[in-house]
Amino acid sequence: MVKENVFLGTGRRKRAIARVRMMAGSGKITINDRPLEDYCYTDQLVEIATAPLVTAEKRDVLDLSIRVEGGGPVGQAGAMRLGIARALQSMDEELRVPLKKEGYFTRDPRKKERKKPGQPGARKKFQFSKR
Repeated sequence: MVKENVFLGTGRRKRAIARVRMMAGSGKITINDRPLEDYCYTDQLVEIATAPLVTAEKRDVLDLSIRVEGGGPVGQAGAMRLGIARALQSMDEELRVPLKKEGYFTRDPRKKERKKPGQPGARKKFQFSKR
């Protein structure tokens, strides 16, 4: 059962999955029960994660509760960005155009390529010796 005025969004990037719950409030953002600045430890990660809120000019009027798992810091920030954009769209359909223009609905499909047998990595080959 979903409460009134709670909007949900799911974002994925690389191996990271973020589930976003958005509600009216004072701009408080918690990620895995930790404050945003504590979890996203660089300004760049904070900027990536909160970009849709800045574009929609809703940074100080919405509270977000985010659960994120898997991946690394950059993948998690990208997953949060997509989840926040999707939650904003479910809240207000009018925000779709400016968010889409900035590219926040594009799911980045790039993932780590698997290592192939007989090679040291995904693409790297062992040194070839003719003689």
